[in-house]
Amino acid sequence: MTRPPYPSAERLDLVETIHGQAVADPYRWLEDPADPRTATWRQAQEELLTAARETWPGREWFRARLAGLLACGAVTTPVWRGDRPFFTRRTAEQEHAVLLTVDPDGRERVLVDPGALDPAGTTTLDHWTPSPQGDLLAYGVEAGGLEESDLYVMETSTGRTVDGPIDRTRFTSLAWLPDGKAFFFTRQIPADLLPVEEREYHSRLWLHRVGTDAADDVMVFGEGRPMTERYQVSVAPDGRWVQVESRDGTSSANDVWLADLAADAPETPRFEPVQAGVDAGTRLEFARPDSPLAERVYVLTDRDAPRGRLCVTTVDDLSAESWRELVAEDPDAVLHDFAVLDGPQVERPLLLVARARHAIGEITVHDLATGERIGEVPLPGLGTLGGAFDRQLHVRPEGGHEAWFCYTDYATPGQVYRYDATTGETTLWAAAPGEVEVPPIRVRQIAYPSKDGTEVRMFVMDDGGDPGPRPTILYGYGGFDIALTPAFDAAVLAWVQAGGRYAIANLRGGSENGQAWHRAGMLGSKQNVFDDFHAAADHLVAAGLTSGDRLAVFGGSNGGLLVGAALTQHPEKYAAVVCSAPLLDMVRYERFGKGALWTGEYGTVAEPEQFGWLHAYSPYHRVRAADSGTDYPATLFTVFDGDTRVDPLHARKLAAALQHATVGARPILLRDETGVGHGQRAVSRQIGLAVDRLSFLAAQLAVPVPFDD
Repeated sequence: MTRPPYPSAERLDLVETIHGQAVADPYRWLEDPADPRTATWRQAQEELLTAARETWPGREWFRARLAGLLACGAVTTPVWRGDRPFFTRRTAEQEHAVLLTVDPDGRERVLVDPGALDPAGTTTLDHWTPSPQGDLLAYGVEAGGLEESDLYVMETSTGRTVDGPIDRTRFTSLAWLPDGKAFFFTRQIPADLLPVEEREYHSRLWLHRVGTDAADDVMVFGEGRPMTERYQVSVAPDGRWVQVESRDGTSSANDVWLADLAADAPETPRFEPVQAGVDAGTRLEFARPDSPLAERVYVLTDRDAPRGRLCVTTVDDLSAESWRELVAEDPDAVLHDFAVLDGPQVERPLLLVARARHAIGEITVHDLATGERIGEVPLPGLGTLGGAFDRQLHVRPEGGHEAWFCYTDYATPGQVYRYDATTGETTLWAAAPGEVEVPPIRVRQIAYPSKDGTEVRMFVMDDGGDPGPRPTILYGYGGFDIALTPAFDAAVLAWVQAGGRYAIANLRGGSENGQAWHRAGMLGSKQNVFDDFHAAADHLVAAGLTSGDRLAVFGGSNGGLLVGAALTQHPEKYAAVVCSAPLLDMVRYERFGKGALWTGEYGTVAEPEQFGWLHAYSPYHRVRAADSGTDYPATLFTVFDGDTRVDPLHARKLAAALQHATVGARPILLRDETGVGHGQRAVSRQIGLAVDRLSFLAAQLAVPVPFDD
């Protein structure tokens, strides 16, 4: 194998001194997509990729297998308003999930179909929230893969648009007032009113009255607040209290603010702090006014309990000192959600509590008055709980005896279950709509020691056959308080069916073991994440599950940073790398995309000590000199030109640096996709991306391919 003829890339003699440290940046020109040199280089990279792609085995087998597995479709938990459920579902024939409702006469009806809005498949449904009566629906759509959302209001019974579009509403948080005539929502400040360096970030809370001009909306919270702050808004069941949770950047800690709408008009609420300046996350939930325990305010918090606890108090005294513990912290499980079942049908009011124990979901049943555990809700297996609106358990707003939740695992597409508190029974409410044949898969959760002795866990999947070394993909994320939990994944199943193993490591930086686990992998402790990942690789080899020449790593976004650090810190450990939508130049990451929001996770170059952390592991700056004799792993970068979170410049710069530095023949390639952003995409786009990832790795790891084209 000979070294590929890489496109020419000028190396600038550009060196800056930052806090006394010389920092070279030879490929800064690749930051600018409008630079003619960048355009020429990108085109040459596309030609190189096209030629290489033709040599990758099994492409059509992978495509057919992925399409077959994704034909299961998807369905989500219902969000009830009166007798009307709202939910999304995708069938095998659809590129995107469709938002539906069921009318009082039992007729199911489509409300929002992204495929009908845009046959090209580049429009996605961003968010949706029905009014308290269910007669109106606020929803947002992103068009053209640009990750910019417009909000509309629809009359549910007719599908008629009665308001909108309101722009700058991507990822909006929205809460209706009880009369359904107005809502609070978050919206970005117009870019032309902000300094250039602050555009795209400022979000504020507004009040909008349906049918009025959005230009007349009133800002009710956020004036003078930090540019990186983001908000979640909710309104109590009786409509009296409006709550705002404010977070700086991506921090899991939040301030909590409360305003009394009985004392002030919605246009002029006076927000008072309930929690401010505390390094903890807290959410208040007010009991319904007709509840047997109507005076209660429920407090879900990790304050003084890194794995979470549930407390109660009253609105007369919301201070932390007044919180009475209802469900204590579990030393081995993270509390994610709760639901109250206290309708008139329930003889003994109940509390459901959703936790994840070492990344595996569980639901326990408690006495609502005392918090005493009295049972559990059986689940179909060792999997993950999910739902809509960041909730895992859904109940009717007016109360009742039913709760709905979604369940999935590595072999099971998402299914929606209904729990009945009057009988204690759990029944299937909705299955994934498509029938698929899932290949045999064995799932094991194993523990291993990291560099500093910390015990880390990972899931390992294979077909249960030959126990010897297999071509293996190791996946990780390790950041932003995000857990990697069991979920149906067509790419995992296809790789296993092809004869490989797939491992997913629950690294520090995630939320698998609560806030202490997250904080052990952020800021100055970020190297722990990389050490956990290297140790996972070492364990897979030492246990005889794979070998160094048959081990690949894969990660995206923050996980792209992870595998970028892996390949530059220990290129000898890995045979191949897929690095998707990555952060890689950590000296300049704050200047691009949403990077300025992430200083709470990574740190800032403006502070000397934090600059030291960032520069020490920044993959772009850790590439060894061309005369070092380093044979870097085969690497495929995948980036998306509509990505507003992580700019593709990161991958361009590291790809150029690796192509210059590597002495080996293993390819360094860039897949540069247009018309799509960081997150949601059409199913056909998902399949195309996964085919390239899997067939690239099959080629590098010498996967035996009886399915070769």
